[in-house]
Amino acid sequence: MTLDTSPGNTTPDPQQKLLTAINSTLAHIARGAPLAHTLTCIVNGIEAQNPDITAAILLLNEEGNRLHLGAAPHLAPDYRNAIDGIVTDAGVWTHPPATNGVIPITAGNNEASRFWRSFRELALQHGLSVCSTMQIRSAADSVLGIFVTYSRKTDRASDQHRPAIDNVATLASIAIERNINETSIKKAAHTLREAEIRMALAIEGSGTGIWDRHIATGEIHYSPGWKAILGYTESELSNKITDSYTRVHPDDIAFVQAAMQAHFEQKTESYAVEHRIRCKDGSYKWISSRGKVVSRDSEGKPLRMIGTTTDITAMRALSDKLQQSVDLITCLTNEVPGLVYQYRLLANGEASFTYVSEGVRDIYEITPEQVADNAELIHAVIHPEDLAAYRTSLQASAANLQPWHLVYRVVLPRQGLRWRHGDAQPRRLHDGSTLWHGFITDVTERKRIESELQEFATMDFLTQLPNRRHFMARMEEELAQVQNASDTRVAVLMCDLDHFKTINDSYGHAIGDVVLRHFAVILRAELRKNDTVGRVGGEEFAVILSGVSTAEAHTFAQRVQKQLAATPVVANDITIPVTVSIGIACMNETDVSADASLSRSDSALYRAKNGGRNRIEIAID
Repeated sequence: MTLDTSPGNTTPDPQQKLLTAINSTLAHIARGAPLAHTLTCIVNGIEAQNPDITAAILLLNEEGNRLHLGAAPHLAPDYRNAIDGIVTDAGVWTHPPATNGVIPITAGNNEASRFWRSFRELALQHGLSVCSTMQIRSAADSVLGIFVTYSRKTDRASDQHRPAIDNVATLASIAIERNINETSIKKAAHTLREAEIRMALAIEGSGTGIWDRHIATGEIHYSPGWKAILGYTESELSNKITDSYTRVHPDDIAFVQAAMQAHFEQKTESYAVEHRIRCKDGSYKWISSRGKVVSRDSEGKPLRMIGTTTDITAMRALSDKLQQSVDLITCLTNEVPGLVYQYRLLANGEASFTYVSEGVRDIYEITPEQVADNAELIHAVIHPEDLAAYRTSLQASAANLQPWHLVYRVVLPRQGLRWRHGDAQPRRLHDGSTLWHGFITDVTERKRIESELQEFATMDFLTQLPNRRHFMARMEEELAQVQNASDTRVAVLMCDLDHFKTINDSYGHAIGDVVLRHFAVILRAELRKNDTVGRVGGEEFAVILSGVSTAEAHTFAQRVQKQLAATPVVANDITIPVTVSIGIACMNETDVSADASLSRSDSALYRAKNGGRNRIEIAID
């Protein structure tokens, strides 16, 4: 179209109007005017070329799935509201197929086509014809919106204004993309500001300060928060690195500088130390200082280093207090005679000592380090005859979560055979393992005393032979065997020293005791390993001979008499001949008690004494 510049022509040429509108749009875009104003200017550019044409711009949201009305300045308000209604009712937007950016509004049966049919019918109701629908695309060819042109004359609906629409659609694309970019930049800036604010609040609330060291110039810059840790104001403290080292505790300065140098020489990934630093009031605080070189020269020498400092005084005090508690508990457990331990048994059978006190050195003659590495070392020193009971008792304790109690023996390289008493309380952990907290003590002395007490309770002090109580218990055991197996033979002998009262009266009770001990030695020497002898009265002794007949018992009795005659008692240069009378009986399975056979042998003894003494008689069953 040619611009009419003849004299007297005062009507602006349509192209001139379009150019004016385009220039105005570009000015809006250049100065960053609101998108709605810019889009309105674009629509005005269409009408500037032809008053019979008007337009509307529909925009896609950020997700690209919903339309909304961006600009329609020359449409009636009720029509704009009606368009918004259709757009809202359309729900999720799906792009219809387009050819060269032009969207057909009659073809197809999909949701988009139905939307455009509703859109076209709405336009006709308001005296307009939709003459063009074109996609507004970005430089990356993504759809940003829809450019719709209307004709106020129904017979003018055509693509004759396509060139102008192409021009203004390009402007709309530029404006929309710029608005999107500016919005993204603003969001990013807002997000960055929010992040900076959060970081600043976090740093301030955590008692952390920031420092920035320039190695080449020997300067270090501190944040206000860093200075506040030491009680300084923002305007106090110099930036000289040499001054900073004067505040480090004298005992810490060497390793602080060594850690810094190691990082400078790239021996460590970062610089991290905990040390004491002097505050403004002269007191010292514990701080955790961490940093990293952020720039180096071409030779790798450090140029700049940035880091943080955190006040850990309270945490250090708590740590020290906890350590003191741990040290106290450790000292207590180490000083207690015995072994304090923690033992863990996993569900798969693996076991370990998670804690042992120093007492393990005495209890098992193993170091804490050794048992921590190998729990089986404990099993190696347990007496072989007690190991099965040890394992079984632990398994039962784990299965029933019942306290573990066991007295067992150990065989140690230095101490030899010793007795141990273990007590522990089990607890089931969440992973199915069992954890015991326990205590093991040395009960060797207790076992020795128990043995002695048992011996006192069962032995005759004078002769060191079993007393009557212990002897009768053995009689009951032998009778039980006879009654369980009818072919078992057991002989019972009663022995009485002849004229013992006369010996006591003539030589005194001390010599009488010598005679009793002498006879006890003779009896013990004649016994086999499975035989039993006991002192059952003043000068009366009883013997159990297992697995022998009365004839064999008679032979045994003869040997005793012969040995006694061959070794008379000599006391105070006086030879004292001693003889013994012996009665023999056999246990019967019909005996109601052990006293029955003992009574029979006693009756036989009575006959031997009545028959002249120094005799052997066999009971008549």
